[in-house]
Amino acid sequence: MKTLTTLIFSLFIFSDSFSQGKIDGFYKGKGNTSVVLGVGFEDPKSYFAGTEKIDLSRSLYYINLYSAYGITDNLDVNVSIPYLSSNNESDFQDVSLMLKYRFFKSASEIGNLEFSLGAGFSTPLSNYNVGGLNDIGQQATIIETRVMAHYKWSSGWFATLQSGFSFKFEETPNSIPITFKAGKAAGNWYYDAFYDYQHSFGGIDYRGTPRPQNFKELGVDYHKVGGTLYRTLSENFGAAINLSYILSGRNTFQGPAYGLSIVYNL
Repeated sequence: MKTLTTLIFSLFIFSDSFSQGKIDGFYKGKGNTSVVLGVGFEDPKSYFAGTEKIDLSRSLYYINLYSAYGITDNLDVNVSIPYLSSNNESDFQDVSLMLKYRFFKSASEIGNLEFSLGAGFSTPLSNYNVGGLNDIGQQATIIETRVMAHYKWSSGWFATLQSGFSFKFEETPNSIPITFKAGKAAGNWYYDAFYDYQHSFGGIDYRGTPRPQNFKELGVDYHKVGGTLYRTLSENFGAAINLSYILSGRNTFQGPAYGLSIVYNL
């Protein structure tokens, strides 16, 4: 169980299409490090211009390098560096750095209840283009805050709820994220299902007014569902597949995303 829980939590920060919340309820433990290499593919066939669904599609691929380190038993740090390619737009996207601190833990015969705080930021790594539907981001620097409740039953089942505030510099609208995740971590297997939501405050809509538009000002909302299946392969290695689907939203593509991750525990 220790090997599994020190590996699985490192799977979840890629592009918005693949994310399952900026933090999770599993801690690495002091001095432990994990490195994750992830690849994925997004294949939407529709786009919400504002909230109106229109026929627009694109193909987006990613490679992501992620690392997490346990500073103490109750404090983790992680960093993510993604490279995205969407048709003719290819470049490094936004580096993300997050700290996660467990400030409360209560154990019983039934299970453990924990509360954590998260804080960090993301900022562009390259001068990628902004102004078209193949954009790989909005060139926004973001300050992230999170609060999370995590309950894990003795059987291995767990449930996690997190929310917070994303403060975005320059023209990009601020937003509130909410993520609920439930699953089981037991033996050599881990699986979960999640619901991810983002609400942006204001901003403009694609094909709205005024024109021409500054795509940094787009307000992006979405309702997304998905899941992850993970298998420990050895004491140090594991592999996971993750699927997600954006159901609806505002100024966002609708469709599936597929990911594969290889995890190495140092």
